[in-house]
Amino acid sequence: MTIDTNAPSPPRAAPDWLWYGGVPAAGVVLYLLYGQLVPISEWVTSQFPVARDSHTGEAIAFFVYDVPKVLLLLTGIVFVTGVLRSWFSPEKTRAILAGKRQVWGYPLAAALGVLTPFCSCSSVPLFIGFVSAGIPLGVTFSFLIAGPMVGPVGLGLLYGLVGWQIATLYLVFGFTIATVAGIVLGRMGLERYLQDWVRELNAGPVGDLPEERLTMVDRLKIGLEQVREIVGKVWIWVLVGIGIGAAIHGYVPEEMMLRIMGGEAWWSVPAAVVVGVPMYTNAAGVIPIVEALLGKGAALGTTLAFMMSVIALSLPEMIILKQVLTLRLIAIFIAVVASGILATGFLFNAIL
Repeated sequence: MTIDTNAPSPPRAAPDWLWYGGVPAAGVVLYLLYGQLVPISEWVTSQFPVARDSHTGEAIAFFVYDVPKVLLLLTGIVFVTGVLRSWFSPEKTRAILAGKRQVWGYPLAAALGVLTPFCSCSSVPLFIGFVSAGIPLGVTFSFLIAGPMVGPVGLGLLYGLVGWQIATLYLVFGFTIATVAGIVLGRMGLERYLQDWVRELNAGPVGDLPEERLTMVDRLKIGLEQVREIVGKVWIWVLVGIGIGAAIHGYVPEEMMLRIMGGEAWWSVPAAVVVGVPMYTNAAGVIPIVEALLGKGAALGTTLAFMMSVIALSLPEMIILKQVLTLRLIAIFIAVVASGILATGFLFNAIL
């Protein structure tokens, strides 16, 4: 038997100290970069031959800011959930949240969403991380709905605009929609409508070694592998979704919305939802539109239904979610959440 001395040697594994030092260093770099996204986006926009306050300037600035923001969040969250998943396999996670304890998972997930200052597309990375970790689908939907709909930024701005009473009512309705919608979706057994690669991710092992024998470096490698697999599949759709959202954000048809939502007709609430779904902005971005609509005489319930649909059912969010959920599951999700939003709009118009 002869030995081929020209055969390439296997790549040397990075020493453990490089993992222990490199991962925290990378986290610090990503954190610092995240904090500089606004000035970076403004500088990049200024390099284009368009006025910053023009429709095109607004669209460019929105795209340049939102794409790296969502990708950075996606990378960080998927890495952390991948590492955590090495301790909590899908089977363990489902066991923890099974039976009676899962009932508390819905309001807890909704409460986490309320405390998370993310817009809809920024909440998607956490949603993907939860789904890939094997957390029940209904519980993850409760978070996905509550995060953008009743986050702290939107509530604070709404409080300044309409007062604490209405802001509190909005919080109660939004939290209830997120919790109830999650329960409804969870009871429907929709896991079979996840994309195939997500189901395989949940069913597969978390590493080559038995769980109890994994070292910390092994767990960090699992987190990095999760980033490669998940971010590698969805990054292009993040660009597509936010690109569409940026175009819409830069060309908001405010006059048309005022004509639709300015009256008291029964159809104004569903019309507001239909108008709001294709749009994309965060809570801070939609509040000025809400203020303008209320100033022009739009009904409060109709305006709040519009606000909820913009930040909880945006088209760019659905495009990104398409890489995790099938079209049937997305349609069911939209139908359940839209029903709650319609109920909120009609009730606000009836009592106020």
